Amino acid sequence: MDKPRTGHAEKRRLRRTILITLAAIVVVSITVGISKLEPAAPQFSKDTQYTGEAQRGTFLRNVRGSGELVPIEIQQVSLPVEGRVERMPFLPGVTVTADTVILEMSNPQLQQDLFEAESQLRGGEADLDNLRAQLDSQLLSQQALVTQADSEAEQARLQVEADQRLFKDQLIPELELKLSRLRADQLTKRAGIEKERYESSRRSNQAQLASQRSRVEQARALYELRRRQVDMLRVRAGIPGVLQELPVQLGQRMAPGTTLARVARPERLKAQIRIPEVQVKDVTVGMDATIDTRNGKVPGKVIRVAPSVQEGTVTVDVDLIGPLPRGAKPDLSIDGEILIETVPNVVFIPRPSNGGADQKVEMFKLVDGGKAAVRVPVQFGRASVSYMEIVSGLNPGDVVILGDPSQFDGHDRIRLN
Repeated sequence: MDKPRTGHAEKRRLRRTILITLAAIVVVSITVGISKLEPAAPQFSKDTQYTGEAQRGTFLRNVRGSGELVPIEIQQVSLPVEGRVERMPFLPGVTVTADTVILEMSNPQLQQDLFEAESQLRGGEADLDNLRAQLDSQLLSQQALVTQADSEAEQARLQVEADQRLFKDQLIPELELKLSRLRADQLTKRAGIEKERYESSRRSNQAQLASQRSRVEQARALYELRRRQVDMLRVRAGIPGVLQELPVQLGQRMAPGTTLARVARPERLKAQIRIPEVQVKDVTVGMDATIDTRNGKVPGKVIRVAPSVQEGTVTVDVDLIGPLPRGAKPDLSIDGEILIETVPNVVFIPRPSNGGADQKVEMFKLVDGGKAAVRVPVQFGRASVSYMEIVSGLNPGDVVILGDPSQFDGHDRIRLN
């Protein structure tokens, strides 16, 4: 008779429980281990990344702006009187002299005023000549009276001398001698009065002539004014140069003070560049500059910094030194750089797309022979057009990614292939 086996089922259940527990432990351990693993670094193409190397050397701090060439000497031609455009002998672009007539205009009222002013002048001059003739005639008559009085006084004096000799010889009575002396004294006084009257007439004549001459000069001044106004209707360039603008049309009536033309001397140009207001604070007169006309570069010096900001920029005038490249002419678009300072023995990198002067940013530095890049903090210093000073965070020889780092957000390390 077989003997029954006891405890076998319990052993199997225990073994199953142990196996299940061990399996669960293994699964949990693997899950925990996987969760603690760092995610794999993302991979990017190295060829699409713009990189630059940190280097130590002389740091050229400069600012850049765009602008145009403008003439140093510009003549804005305007008309101080009203006129109607009758003729336009030239068009913009021609070379003119200072006396070249670039517009012919008309104003009938000015012509009438000139005619009246000329008539008044001619009438005044005729009145002056007539007055001078009359006064000269009167003065000559007065002079004749003076001469006659002098002659009579002299005759009376001679008669007194003769009567004295006769009275001495007792040929005439004393009364006759006294009467002779009295007559001589009267004629002498009369001659003096006639001379005074002559001098008074001469002074009066001079005053009358001066008054009439003053009226003639006033008429002449009015005539010259009217003549100049009419002459202004033949509008001249004013300076030798090139006629740049002529914003008028035939038959157009122009008000006084309206700009009719613009003439410039193209051989004397300066550069006007617009610098962003945040960069212009260190620009001063006398700084060196380089102007790129896109057909060559020419050195220059800053001669003026505009005192006000317009549309976020400040205009800087640069005097050009040396011959200009071919094709340089007014209103030509240019680029300009102004050298602020030269700093020796500085670590710097090509200017990145993010960050500005004196800012702290995070950049990706290449490691493992350029196969990867890691995020590092970098402190910037002074900024230039093409370079950025490094205060801390990078050493000479380090290569960093200069492009926009936002594509690497959420990662401290990337792979490059």
